[in-house]
Amino acid sequence: MKLSQFGCLLAQDSPIVQLMEDLGEALSRNPDLLFLGGGNPAQVPAAQACFHQHLQAIAEDPQATASMLGVYPAPQGGDSTLRAVAGFLSRECGWPVDEANIALVNGSQLAFFILFNLLAGAGEDGANRRVLLPLVPEYLGYGAQGLGQNFFVARKPLLQTATAQRFKYALDLDALNVDADIGALCVSRPTNPSGNLLTHAEMDQLLAKARGAGVPLLVDLAYGSPFPGIVYQTNDNPWRSGAVHVLSLSKLGLPGVRTAIVVADEELIRCVARANTIMSLANGNLGPALLERLISSGDLARLGQSVLPDFYRARRDYLVDLLDRALQGLPYRIHEPQGAFFVWLWLEQLPGGAQGLYEKLKKQGVLLMAGEPFFFGWEKTWSHARECLRLTYCQPPEALERAVNIIASEVRALYGR
Repeated sequence: MKLSQFGCLLAQDSPIVQLMEDLGEALSRNPDLLFLGGGNPAQVPAAQACFHQHLQAIAEDPQATASMLGVYPAPQGGDSTLRAVAGFLSRECGWPVDEANIALVNGSQLAFFILFNLLAGAGEDGANRRVLLPLVPEYLGYGAQGLGQNFFVARKPLLQTATAQRFKYALDLDALNVDADIGALCVSRPTNPSGNLLTHAEMDQLLAKARGAGVPLLVDLAYGSPFPGIVYQTNDNPWRSGAVHVLSLSKLGLPGVRTAIVVADEELIRCVARANTIMSLANGNLGPALLERLISSGDLARLGQSVLPDFYRARRDYLVDLLDRALQGLPYRIHEPQGAFFVWLWLEQLPGGAQGLYEKLKKQGVLLMAGEPFFFGWEKTWSHARECLRLTYCQPPEALERAVNIIASEVRALYGR
């Protein structure tokens, strides 16, 4: 079989493919695996009860069921859903948006595929533009989405090591030049994989850099405010012209409904809606139907303001405490876990590197993520990138404890301690 260039790009093996294969192995074929590697949300009882209640109400309403199952929505999304979302963002967040600023897409993975390839790659003017990642590590799911080679360029972060066992990434503003070949900037807030929360000052500086270059700033809010709100300090994400915010229902606890919300200037929203129609024809109706009910009932605000952040904060503290006790005496640091549901672990001068440790742990029934694939777009060698691991704390406490004991045993063996 001979594949096109497009086919080779999409059919290639990639870290996100490996991640989803590991997730399928853990969730479908081998549930005994201790799965600390993927981004699947936890089963939060209060959230699950809320979703069940709204699904049941839809199922018991023949008109609502018929609308959900038997109608194609408009390319940008159903009018009632767009009104509900615009009202929520205006009321709860103070965003100056209306329906023309919003498009629904079948999941944020597709949303970013559309956005990246609308804004970067080969242009009609003959220029070849790239996406700038102002700080790596960054979400590895972006890495294979560009329809071209050398699609991403990244900047190395500053390492702040204020305490013995903690560190934090920060923007290196002196290195943050936006060259003429940049078509967009992109960050996640909070950052997947590290849990880093870029400060408001850093976000203002990024938007100023983007505006100065005449390109959009893409902000992935998959874990952020206003929902699902998995952020452990006071925080907001004001939307302003020139920015593109992408929200998702996945980390709310609804990854199966594949629903994302793009908020941007009207011109870009029209392009997103057209591209989404060509690629998907229409969005699914289940996610938007649930979203409308979550908004009108007040449950969306409640989940993002208290239920989910409280649940994940407790689970974060549990895993961090386990690691601090199990790795005592070893050269480790944990990135300040400010949001999302990951612990980003740095094992300095790790013998064999993180990928080698990943392979050893997989044989022991523990799945996590080696850190190096998250540093894509940064073409220079950096030992730090080979010394990091991403662990999710979405598993039950007993699974986290068993996994940490195995991890600590393997790590101590590698260091000879």
